[in-house]
Amino acid sequence: MSVPAAFTIVVLIWATTPLAIQWSGHDVNFLFGLSSRMVIGLVILLSLHLILRKPVRLDMPALHTYLAGGLGLYLAMSCVYWAAQYIPSGWISVIFGLTPIVTSILAAIWLSENAFTPAKLLGKLLGIVGLVAMFINNGHYSALAPFGIMLVLASVLSHSASAVWVKRLGTELDGMTITTGSLLFATPLYLITWLLFDGQWPDNIPEKASVAIIYLGVIATVVGFVLYFYLLRKISAHQTALITLITPVIALWLGHWLNGEVITPAVIVGTALILFSLMSHEFGDEVWRKLVSAYSLRN
Repeated sequence: MSVPAAFTIVVLIWATTPLAIQWSGHDVNFLFGLSSRMVIGLVILLSLHLILRKPVRLDMPALHTYLAGGLGLYLAMSCVYWAAQYIPSGWISVIFGLTPIVTSILAAIWLSENAFTPAKLLGKLLGIVGLVAMFINNGHYSALAPFGIMLVLASVLSHSASAVWVKRLGTELDGMTITTGSLLFATPLYLITWLLFDGQWPDNIPEKASVAIIYLGVIATVVGFVLYFYLLRKISAHQTALITLITPVIALWLGHWLNGEVITPAVIVGTALILFSLMSHEFGDEVWRKLVSAYSLRN
């Protein structure tokens, strides 16, 4: 598959996933929708490994990587599905767009990467201001919307910590294998959580919820993860970061169009600030270097 095609598909998957998460909990417990999605994804991935005769590595470095990925996946998705009960789907995509900023902070701590240049600091500040702006004039939403935002932030932190942990381990594994191994760790945790807090098989699964669960299991979990890891190997980190700049806008529009979600001026301002924060964080240093270089040449 060509890189532009893979990029487009990943953007569309990431933009539609928050709405699908909300729909997967339509008249069924969200833990059932989450667990079902992961079981479907794991079964498909294991089947692909069998068809391709590609064994899943089970040595200690690989298991350590699966543990890092699996714990992050379990915590991140659990928080997102919980949050989807309280906030519009578009918000999830907007807030999750802060992942590169949070990841850079954790990488500075654990990997000694430089995350505190002026442009990156500006990006972090704008991100915080954008989040605060989304709280303003919150009368259109549930009183638990702030709690939902905190849950998505917890998801971002879990996802970012997992990514840095996996990078720190440095195990040579392809994306499909990492995804499969992570699901091998996470799926039993999802099932245990569902059994403890719900454990009831729905008497009737609405068509909307069924389609959403299947979409998330097959497309978002399998296709989305595999293509994302493919892109990580084919394009630069800056180009990959463009995904988080494009998806929130599409997700907000889809939530408004397909789910009747209200987009207030505060949400628009907060979203714009968060998108600007990502642009500053990901591209600010490069732009600044070019400006300084151009100024030096002219003088």
